[in-house]
Amino acid sequence: MKVLLSWLREFAPGIDGDPIALGETLSALGLAVEETTIIGDGLDGIVLAKVLGLRPHPDADKIQLVDVDCGDGQPLQVCCGAFNMSVGDLIPLATIGTVMPNGMEIAQRPMRGQMSNGMCCSASEIGLGDDHSGILLLTERAAGTPLGTPITDVLGINRDVLWDLEVNANRPDAMSVAGVARDLAAALGVPFAFPDAPIPPPTDAGVAAPARVEIVDPTLAGRFLAIVIGNVTVGPSPQWLQNRLIALGMRPINNVVDVSNYVMLELGQPNHAYDVALVPDRHLRVRRAADGETITTLDDVERTLTATDGVIANHLDEVIGIAGVMGGASTEISASTTSVLLEMAWWDPPSISRTVKRLNLSSEAAVRYRRGVDHGENMDRAVRRFVELLAETNALVASGVVDERGVLPDAAPVRVRTTKVNALLGTTLSRDAIAGHLASIGFETSPEGDDLAVTVPSWRWDTQTETDVIEEVARLHGYDNIERTVPKGQQAGGLSAYQSDRRLVRQVLLGAGCDETFPMPFLAPGDLASAGLPEEGVTLTNPLVAEESVLRTSLLPGQLKAIAYNQSHRIDGVRFFEIGHVFLESGPDQVLPDEREHVSVALVGCEAPEAVKVLRLLDEALALPNLVLRAASPPGLHPTRSAEVVIAGRVLGCVGEVDPDVLDGYGVHGRVAWIELDLGAILEGPHGNRKYRRVSKYPSADIDLAFEVPEAVPASALAGSLRKAGGDLLVELELFDVYRGAGVAPGCRSLAYRLRFQASDRTLTDAELAQVRAACIATAEKQQGASLRS
Repeated sequence: MKVLLSWLREFAPGIDGDPIALGETLSALGLAVEETTIIGDGLDGIVLAKVLGLRPHPDADKIQLVDVDCGDGQPLQVCCGAFNMSVGDLIPLATIGTVMPNGMEIAQRPMRGQMSNGMCCSASEIGLGDDHSGILLLTERAAGTPLGTPITDVLGINRDVLWDLEVNANRPDAMSVAGVARDLAAALGVPFAFPDAPIPPPTDAGVAAPARVEIVDPTLAGRFLAIVIGNVTVGPSPQWLQNRLIALGMRPINNVVDVSNYVMLELGQPNHAYDVALVPDRHLRVRRAADGETITTLDDVERTLTATDGVIANHLDEVIGIAGVMGGASTEISASTTSVLLEMAWWDPPSISRTVKRLNLSSEAAVRYRRGVDHGENMDRAVRRFVELLAETNALVASGVVDERGVLPDAAPVRVRTTKVNALLGTTLSRDAIAGHLASIGFETSPEGDDLAVTVPSWRWDTQTETDVIEEVARLHGYDNIERTVPKGQQAGGLSAYQSDRRLVRQVLLGAGCDETFPMPFLAPGDLASAGLPEEGVTLTNPLVAEESVLRTSLLPGQLKAIAYNQSHRIDGVRFFEIGHVFLESGPDQVLPDEREHVSVALVGCEAPEAVKVLRLLDEALALPNLVLRAASPPGLHPTRSAEVVIAGRVLGCVGEVDPDVLDGYGVHGRVAWIELDLGAILEGPHGNRKYRRVSKYPSADIDLAFEVPEAVPASALAGSLRKAGGDLLVELELFDVYRGAGVAPGCRSLAYRLRFQASDRTLTDAELAQVRAACIATAEKQQGASLRS
């Protein structure tokens, strides 16, 4: 849809400002500006000239030499590639030095040996449409105009702004100059009004009798206006009207057709004019077509209709037009027309849309009818405007306008909730502010408490729901004025604390170089005994495989099978972990087995201290409270190289090495360090209270201490005593050697620890290190019965 600034100002004189800024306002209203053109620029230097002579170019077949008179009486030679001129024709001539609208400068230049002193112009070259097939001939319209007159004066071209707008299908009102002016005036806060349309009083003198209209199918035509206009003289339209039609992309034809198109562009109301002499009895019937009916339309194409198409027929029931799409050739306006029957109708949009798609036939009228035009006062206004413009050629109006009604859209008020408006838009608009925005574009409102009852105007057929109305509020309030916020909503599928901690355990073990395995939870009878575990397992009555009928009570058998399988394929040194469920016998009040989630770690080729390191990683990640290793002989583990894992006073797992006899039973060679924890109990119990300490920038100092301790003293107990004695200065403790043999008393072993000391606020002195070293030794000797090895 194209609109002119001067045309908009006829409805809202207050529209003013920079064309670019006005274009941005239109875009913000949802009428995106695709192109802005300044009309009338670049026409200085183009004048009216007369063709004095035409001669062929001696050296070019496609160029002729044209002698023209620019008003000074002197012939001027111009080389021209168009051949539609005759001697005596009046044409526009761009003189030397003129800069054309496209930026080309006209200069004196030779063309194939002949000098050209200007350029004869086509309509497209001076901004009057797209016709560039030949030179624009002004012989008739410029007759009597002095030669040399500026072409802007000859054609009535004034400087103007033309916007090419993208109008979406949900904005039928914006398919007219008046509709765009209404929106722009509302956005700028200036008054909008329709100009008065004075028309001559009705008369019956010399005018055919009034029309007759019969609506056979009321669902097709909701309203149909008809009026007869006599004393019509068909001829060219005034130049100003032609200029506006050309600017908006329409080709002038004659005054009747041009007025029809002008009213459609200005008010958005398509219409059709019939030659009264070709409509017997001035009788129009509105109905659905019969299958197989045919009509030759204005484009001289015969079209076959179906029962879904709407038609206008004469009193003989002969089809003379396709409703809302195109008129028939049998009633076309011609040079001999003296009386006109004007049709102004509201057609059912879905019916028009179906016909357009089926016939693959569109028109400017059909585009508007498909989207929905005004069925109210604007139809009467359009009739008056049509008569007003045609009356300038002394046309006379018959008394009485026929106004027949069919089925029109429901005009029930729409309830608009203030809370809903603000919830959808993210604003804090009051009820009165909402009403003000809607009133500016013609919506009527009445308060209902904090809400509004909104009556949608007849020209907004597309606005039917509360959401549609809210969209209008958003446009008028301005999307740029709505604060940008991130909508808050319920998050579905979030992880629980338990799930997050389980993922953390998985990440820690992956970071420790372990690969996750997924053994089946079913075991064969005897697998538990082979793993050194009690044989009291839950037996299935309907196992998937008869050989695997026992539910596991520990993750150890499955992991040992995985290790054995890998070793049988010469893959050694694997580090596996599993998070899975074990099934213990049910208690006295339980029907189902006691199902628990465990985590296990198997480190092939490693000793128990390596498993303790991995356990410490989990301890640090989960911030477990008071984790202690207590010497024990858990089932399936080495009797002297294993311990129970005690957390907050509860035994929740074991750590150590797998018993060599168990490894032999599964065909596993080498040592296997092992961890198995009751993950469910750990994650559901107290944990996660992490204590953070500042990273020290001061140097650290390492001290190695080797103690001889009885075999009954766990390494973890000795490590606990050392941590207590080291206090805040001890930042790291590592057991790096276990020794039994010469130099160590029977029943004892040597445990060597590396202690790292570091202060957060200073560099530790030798005296401080000696003092804390002595405290660690004394505590170990007192609490664990250890003796320092020299």
